[in-house]
Amino acid sequence: MSARLPELIDPNLLADRNATIDGELPLSSFDRMAGLLSNDAGNVAVKLFFSRVGKLATVEGHIAADLVVKCQRCLDPVEWPVSSNIKLGVVGSIEQANNLPDGYEPLLLIDEDKIPLKNIVEDELLLCLPDIPKHPNDCLAPNISKNTPEPLPKAARASTENPFSILADLKKLETTNGSTKK
Repeated sequence: MSARLPELIDPNLLADRNATIDGELPLSSFDRMAGLLSNDAGNVAVKLFFSRVGKLATVEGHIAADLVVKCQRCLDPVEWPVSSNIKLGVVGSIEQANNLPDGYEPLLLIDEDKIPLKNIVEDELLLCLPDIPKHPNDCLAPNISKNTPEPLPKAARASTENPFSILADLKKLETTNGSTKK
């Protein structure tokens, strides 16, 4: 594996050269994922092959990482292994993206030749994350008894009285007199 991956890549140039990128990117370098991870320690293994299929520049490869996200049931960290195959076609317009061969996703380059490598990898990682991460086994919700709220002050309790309590008083009057009319 190469010790250092390039920050910016030119997918068209790399496709012309049939280049391979093989290495690791630190999870801490992904800005858009920062809020989704409980822990950004570790790396993403990246292996990408650039080639041409006819005139179409393609990017194929694989990424793998062990992400640590927050379980939405118990709020504890949960390891989420990610292993994803990448199959992209480099296009310069939406029309070209609509005409890609089956199995290819678009890598849209408009008015630019070079793009950050981490953007390609981060896009794939974001697609692999679940909407609601949770432990594979049934975990329990946090124990609320540990965090018992303090009792409300007397003034706050008075303001939380039922506004319809007067109706209950009227009902009592009706049952004792048989009627509320005099």
